[in-house]
Amino acid sequence: MKVTDIARAVAPEAKQEIIGIRPGEKLHEQMIGAEDSYFTHENPQYYKILPQLNNWANDTKRIKDGVKVPEGFVYVSDTNTEWLTDADLQAWMVANREEIGRN
Repeated sequence: MKVTDIARAVAPEAKQEIIGIRPGEKLHEQMIGAEDSYFTHENPQYYKILPQLNNWANDTKRIKDGVKVPEGFVYVSDTNTEWLTDADLQAWMVANREEIGRN
């Protein structure tokens, strides 16, 4: 979700004012860069970037069922294909109300 979508889902009555992008601010986040693709494995619900230290990137116990991503793979928010809707986030908040805000 975009931050503005989260704000709308959490507080639909709140007024939002568009002020534009600030210096140094990014619109999209890069979570996995091409340089990490050599050590990244995709699992059904997550990606795992294994360190090169001690040859962990080739350790089958650490890789488990992960599938090696293609060389040059990047994971960037602007190419994400899975997005929560307001209703999805609201349902998650209801289901997790007891845990939200706990330390």
